[in-house]
Amino acid sequence: MKNTHIQTTVDDHRIAKLAAFAILLHMVEAVIPSPLPGVKPGIANIVTLYVLYQYGFATAAWVSILRVFASSLLLGQFLSPTFILSLSGAVVSLAALWLAMHLPKRYFGPVSLSILAAFGHIAGQLLLVRFWLIPHAGVAYLIPVFASAALFFGLINGLITAKLLYNKR
Repeated sequence: MKNTHIQTTVDDHRIAKLAAFAILLHMVEAVIPSPLPGVKPGIANIVTLYVLYQYGFATAAWVSILRVFASSLLLGQFLSPTFILSLSGAVVSLAALWLAMHLPKRYFGPVSLSILAAFGHIAGQLLLVRFWLIPHAGVAYLIPVFASAALFFGLINGLITAKLLYNKR
């Protein structure tokens, strides 16, 4: 029997540690009751935003996607509608962050990027709900509630990320 050894890099270890922290935050959030189904603070996104600033977009994307897959496995939701919703939110959120990275940095910092990512996350989820789970125009009535939550939690998570980045210096 041949012994196979997988070569890993320092970046692989960094991504694994950061993803593990994001997964931990996601698991903590999963046990917190929500006043409205689907409204969660998204505290694991603080890690993604922090990683974006410290290590770049590719590392942030790895951390975010690994968090979605691993958390869904740990929570028993892999390949369920909940997993697909989480993945769609993460992908659209990452796309929003990637686009926002090309905007003037003096106008777009951690708080504004967090809000954009939160809106991207909820937009991805609501579009999926509308076109897959509940193909009815009535889904649009949920937009103000979820947009308000995205604005509020995006602001809070952005402020926390900004504080973490400021304390790092």
